[in-house]
Amino acid sequence: MNALTVNLKPVLELTDEQFFQLCQANRDLRFERTATGELIIMPPTGGETGNRNAGLTAQLWIWNEQNKLGIAFDSSTGFKLPNGADRSPDASWLRLERWNALTQEQQTKFIPLCPDFVIELLSPSDSLKVAQEKMREYIDNGVRLGWLINRKLRQVEIYRQGQEVEVLESPVTLSGEDILQGFILNIEAIW
Repeated sequence: MNALTVNLKPVLELTDEQFFQLCQANRDLRFERTATGELIIMPPTGGETGNRNAGLTAQLWIWNEQNKLGIAFDSSTGFKLPNGADRSPDASWLRLERWNALTQEQQTKFIPLCPDFVIELLSPSDSLKVAQEKMREYIDNGVRLGWLINRKLRQVEIYRQGQEVEVLESPVTLSGEDILQGFILNIEAIW
């Protein structure tokens, strides 16, 4: 099942609060919103993808619990990017000082920041081209490091600020580099 994109603009333009309420009222659905206001309705993941997403988030969360350098998030977390898009990466991380600078209300609703780090896991129904565009959008909006994991091809595309995309073939581990110092993702568990 593929994601559906709905162009609401000719009929109505959702405010940030209305979009948040729409998501809260439909918790069984995953929504994202493009910078131009198109609503993206994403199907739930299958069991295999959901299990791999849980593994990604778990590894990130455990590292963060040990280091206490930031806040780790799962795929249900919404971020309001500077370009106006609302996105929910499969796993993400935000430096602690950026999180602490938010008000309680901002921490409770969709986070009005772009994460410092994101992971997107390509599911069987995802378009590689669309996922790559999403990764470029993250970088353009402030993500410092991003990983696009393609299980089918056993490839990882690494996105960094101001650099060309690096493609790794069948890596065993991935390094959080200087963004997530000391974080090593065991990707063998994800393949």
